[in-house]
Amino acid sequence: MTASLSRRVWLERERAHQERADALTAAHRERASRREKHPVWDFLFTYYSYKPAQLRRWHPGAGVELEEAPERLSWRWYSPGSSEHSAVPDAATFAGEKSELAALIERMLRRTASRPGQFGCFGLHEWAMVYHADEHRHPVPLRLGQAGTDAVVENHDLRCTHFDAFRFFTPEAVPRNRTELTRDDQSLFEQPGCLHAGMDLYKWALKLGPLVPGELLLDAFELARDIRLLDMQAAPYDLSAWDVVPVPIETAEGKAEYVSQQRVFADRGTRLRGELLQAWLGSARSVSLSA
Repeated sequence: MTASLSRRVWLERERAHQERADALTAAHRERASRREKHPVWDFLFTYYSYKPAQLRRWHPGAGVELEEAPERLSWRWYSPGSSEHSAVPDAATFAGEKSELAALIERMLRRTASRPGQFGCFGLHEWAMVYHADEHRHPVPLRLGQAGTDAVVENHDLRCTHFDAFRFFTPEAVPRNRTELTRDDQSLFEQPGCLHAGMDLYKWALKLGPLVPGELLLDAFELARDIRLLDMQAAPYDLSAWDVVPVPIETAEGKAEYVSQQRVFADRGTRLRGELLQAWLGSARSVSLSA
């Protein structure tokens, strides 16, 4: 049976969502108004290429009918509901229009969820991105200098499992990784301990659009935000000018701290990954997707 929300209820949820989204993006929007860059937080809006306005757009989730919502009938992937002027996000329509994307999202979420987390990478992907490099992705100094940074890479086993991090490795770092990753086999190696797999839950939630409840989308954004901080704390960069306290993964203490936080994020990601699968597949039982 399709869940139904009265106009009063769904407008209240929409308003609460917008207020929460505005609070989450306030600092970024303020910096953007001054054309001020930030090496940690800009990533959430540049790499993922989603604007604060997209976070403000609330949806009830697939199969949840909004009563007295004629304005939503013009929104993409909404269909008429059971009563006049009602609207409901339609998983079948989404799957029909975006069959490859729908299959990819399910495959990535399912396969990642099926594997145990790995916790021995220590965030060295960022170090591998500047290994033996004359120019760096971020125009800030390296904490240990170039020689010290290179030595950390050379003294560790690179175990990156995330292609979208691996693809930025310098040519000299690529053969040092335990596995040479490709886009085609990305779903074969993604695992829940990876920080970037956790951040990408935000990406998958946004790509599913109205099929994901707005509250779940913002939960995924908050996880991506929190993970991003650790990602940069463990990076080789000196970010003291932005009050970022390093997690020195080149030391035993730093490794222990990194793994401790990594496990917490993996647990949060596992819960959200399950909720995303349920939000998408739980309301699309009649939609057949390739595994």
